[in-house]
Amino acid sequence: MGKIIAIHSYKGGTGKTLLSTNLATLYANNGKSVCLMDLDFRAPSLHAIFKVHTEYWLNDYLNGVSDIKKVLIDLSKSHTRRGRLIVGLANPSTEAIREMTAKDRKWEMKALGRLLSLRTSLLNDMNLDYIIFDTSPGLQYSSINAIVSADVVLVVTGMDVSDIKGTQRMIDELYDLFEKKTGLIMNKVFAEVLVSKTQRSELAKQLINKYNLPLIEMIPCFCDILKTGGTTIFANENPEHPFMKTLDKVATSIDNL
Repeated sequence: MGKIIAIHSYKGGTGKTLLSTNLATLYANNGKSVCLMDLDFRAPSLHAIFKVHTEYWLNDYLNGVSDIKKVLIDLSKSHTRRGRLIVGLANPSTEAIREMTAKDRKWEMKALGRLLSLRTSLLNDMNLDYIIFDTSPGLQYSSINAIVSADVVLVVTGMDVSDIKGTQRMIDELYDLFEKKTGLIMNKVFAEVLVSKTQRSELAKQLINKYNLPLIEMIPCFCDILKTGGTTIFANENPEHPFMKTLDKVATSIDNL
């Protein structure tokens, strides 16, 4: 049985999409079959990262006007060395974004049913090892649906105070309710903090006590990654980068959650 992983954050700019795309590609390069889905309907980005477009979007699937297999794009030949990498894109047009943000609770409940059905239609029928949801930040209905549908949730947070406090509140109000297997990733940590074993250990203890979640990894702030603007898939273009070595540990930790 495959696994559904939702990658979530309290606010944008935490590196959630960077982690999602590189984790999916890493799994595929390790010989796994992976489907990466852009569920950030307020700010879709996977179409720009992978430089692909499609006739059918995940919006169409959730609206009930398209089968999921019409939405999915197989990028295995162009974006992986082994395995399978399939993506489902969110519609980036202004009209589509406006439409998705106006959906009511009734529609969201139907959309939840469609997300839940992916376990059968993709994990079972297509023999996928992983489905990765790149979610919308915050407490949007679409994010909650993704969390409910997932087996494992990774919460990505940064170092600034507003993100830390917001993430803590979100965990207390949302994650405890659904009782999901959840792990924390602290991203963009000052490198000098992680170099010192004492400071690293102290920060890890503080994070575990504050969030009451397993700490998956603390990822340094890499200036060269920031310069790429989130457009580089390091798993393919620079697999020896220290970021990818850290992400390899994340992949192992996910399977052990």
